[in-house]
Amino acid sequence: MTKLKIAYSPCPNDTFVFDAWAHGRVPDAPRLDVTFADIDVTNGWAESGTDGHDVLKVSYAVLPWILDEYALLPCGGALGRGCGPLVLTREDASGADLAGKTVAVPSERSTAYLLFRLWAAEQVPGGVGDVVVMPFHEIMPAVRDGKVDAGLVIHEARFTYRNYGLHRLADMGEHWESTTGLPIPLGAIVARRSLGAETLRGLADAARTSVRMAWDDPAASRPYVMEHAQEMDPKVADQHIGLYVNEFTADLGEHGYAAVRGLLTRAAAEGLVPPLGPDALAFP
Repeated sequence: MTKLKIAYSPCPNDTFVFDAWAHGRVPDAPRLDVTFADIDVTNGWAESGTDGHDVLKVSYAVLPWILDEYALLPCGGALGRGCGPLVLTREDASGADLAGKTVAVPSERSTAYLLFRLWAAEQVPGGVGDVVVMPFHEIMPAVRDGKVDAGLVIHEARFTYRNYGLHRLADMGEHWESTTGLPIPLGAIVARRSLGAETLRGLADAARTSVRMAWDDPAASRPYVMEHAQEMDPKVADQHIGLYVNEFTADLGEHGYAAVRGLLTRAAAEGLVPPLGPDALAFP
């Protein structure tokens, strides 16, 4: 059987979710050929459509550019509450202090950046200055060392930024939740529509089974998670998984879909993304 080509990040939430499937423990699921890549890379692959991967972990923010080619799977991704991106600075500051300043971000197609743009439109008079894209693990050192004025961080940086002597200027998730009441949509799993409706439904079933198997036996995924956790403290890895793998990972459900459509509708109204069609998020 030909292996299914999939790309996701080495972050603990992704390796936790896909461990059982990647290691052939999900009954009747296709075998996986896994590529590890940063979210900015997979976003670019999805937009180009020429990388050869069948399934990709991408930012929800990139969906308006790729949904003609890819279908959003209703499971396997990352949404939640209290898990939003943070804006960090070396000194205590306010949104107004970012006017005209340089900000490092993990991707200009990331959900984090989209949430930041929506926040900045209200909180930063005149807007920020230059935006610099860099891998997320380089952002906190760059802020600490004064290479940029502020950084937009994701993932386990929520738990480790104080180790760099940094200050939290704002929480993009708090802003989103307080203004919408919806969970925060972060990372999505998409698959090529050309695979066909039956195969897409089978992939969703496999992803859902894989995450439930990880919940049932967390120790089974531990070696895979820590192998790819970039020397992360095991306790931080556990916090990471606890924050980003939740009921929305097993099934987006009504509130998950409302969050995704709400984010992209708001962003389209601000001219940040193309508008979505009425059935763009529908799963076959």
